[in-house]
Amino acid sequence: MPPAAGYDLIGDIHGCAHTLERLLTLMGYECQDNVWQHPERKVIFLGDIVDRGPRIREAVQIAFNMVQNGHAAMVMGNHEHNAITYCTRAPEGFGEDYLRSHSVRHNRLIKETLEQFEDYPEEWEMYLDWFRQLPLYLEHDQFRVIHACWQKDLIAELQARTGDVYLTDELLLESVQRDSFGFILMEQLTRGSHLRLPDGIQIHSGDGFTRRTFRTHFWAKDPITYGDVIFQPDNLPGALEDRLLTDKERKYLHYYDRNEKPLFIGHYWCEGVPALVTPNIACLDYSAVKYGKLVCYRFSGEQQLDANNFVWVSVDRDES
Repeated sequence: MPPAAGYDLIGDIHGCAHTLERLLTLMGYECQDNVWQHPERKVIFLGDIVDRGPRIREAVQIAFNMVQNGHAAMVMGNHEHNAITYCTRAPEGFGEDYLRSHSVRHNRLIKETLEQFEDYPEEWEMYLDWFRQLPLYLEHDQFRVIHACWQKDLIAELQARTGDVYLTDELLLESVQRDSFGFILMEQLTRGSHLRLPDGIQIHSGDGFTRRTFRTHFWAKDPITYGDVIFQPDNLPGALEDRLLTDKERKYLHYYDRNEKPLFIGHYWCEGVPALVTPNIACLDYSAVKYGKLVCYRFSGEQQLDANNFVWVSVDRDES
């Protein structure tokens, strides 16, 4: 992480490059020699720069140039992990041609990214190599950054296995093999925890997918019901929010104590006016690519997070 007087942590961009430029300009950054920079501050991107949006290539260029020139850092999001595994050929005998199957659903998720890089194959390969080198999390003396969920036991095991914050080739292969450590690591850190819906119940999501699980958060100390832990834009059907959690379900949940360092996350498609989810956790994904907001938290060393430090720009229709 490059040293700075302060850090500007930016949530999921998903190809909204023009909005990113407006946000950087609002915060006093200037583009010099094709690199956005600030005289005192640095940016930390929370992942998910690719997929879905209208200017994915431009967004990746902005982030890459800033990171390579010491004006930013970035953690891996689930969409960067998806891109790596979708484009990496599987070893012989694996059962698939690529680490991530080219199913209808997976094709749809990466469609815009591949289309926008279709005429720039060498550039896309360069960015894939960069994605492979992204840290899974960042830990500063004063704060922590991860795309979806800070799971200390998995992070400790990653450190014990690799002594580092990156995916090794071995863990990348594991990350697509269900029930392996690599798979659980990437599910939790970049996608967050989920609970399975009761048999026969599913969610028809606003993004067109049908889901049989729902996302849960990790800051309820003693949750009792589904409603205590749900954290996603799609409501649970019927009266499921009142359904009691079982002991087995509680074992899948995590808790980030309010005495821990401030934590910054993305991933969760929040809506409305940016607000702290707890006094020491800020989610910075406010559905930019769905014409929501591209959100930043301007951190300057404060021990207590302050909602007044959120800065955002609304995504205009002309972004597309």
